[in-house]
Amino acid sequence: MHIVLFVVLFVAGLFAGMLVLQEVGRRLGARRMALDPEGSRAGLGAVEGAVFALMGLLVALSFSGAAARFDARRHMIVDEANAIGTAYLRLDLLPADAQPKLKDLFRRCLDERLEAYRKMPDIAAAREALARSTALQGEIWSGAVEATRAEPQARILLLPALNAMIDIATARTAAFQMHPPTIIFAMLGLVALACALLAGHAMAGLKKRSLLHSLGFAVILTLTVYVILDLEYPRVGLIRVDAMDRILADVRQSMK
Repeated sequence: MHIVLFVVLFVAGLFAGMLVLQEVGRRLGARRMALDPEGSRAGLGAVEGAVFALMGLLVALSFSGAAARFDARRHMIVDEANAIGTAYLRLDLLPADAQPKLKDLFRRCLDERLEAYRKMPDIAAAREALARSTALQGEIWSGAVEATRAEPQARILLLPALNAMIDIATARTAAFQMHPPTIIFAMLGLVALACALLAGHAMAGLKKRSLLHSLGFAVILTLTVYVILDLEYPRVGLIRVDAMDRILADVRQSMK
């Protein structure tokens, strides 16, 4: 399923489900109070406290993990820009006749990587561009190895820089696919729905339904889950790392 569609459906379904389950909980609570007015709330506080504490723990861990991965992805963009820029500059150590081809491969490789990031969230198109950039990295490596056979000093300085460039590109590709298992998001949604049911049950004693509390609870919890998902997929929502790609674009502009 497309990531954007998944996020929209998940958040919309969670919001609607919370409103429905609050009403279900309220009616169940009202029925219980009618059958047992004095003991309808006996022993429920501990259960509710445990479930809401679990919800708080899941939100805290999910938010913390998503924020950490978001920051790591931003730092990787800077690391990749530095690695590409350093390797490109060290091409000047090669013989003059070997430089034009390798520099052109560098430009094409970086163009493909930028194109892959621009294609997000179209996963298939992004992967095709990343595959082309990987193939170009292989050509760059082969060309550099051949060009430095008679240049030991250039080999010592250039090949490690190329290796670092390829490594960080691989790390960024892996980071793009690094997300919590789907069951974690399912668990987050299920516990949120359980909290809505218990919240509705706790409000059963009100003579008049409080829309402010019902809607406020659903909206706040749903927005919290949305922010977690937005941090987890920072190229499809409101929280984005696209601005950091400008660093790579600046490196490409410097490749004259």
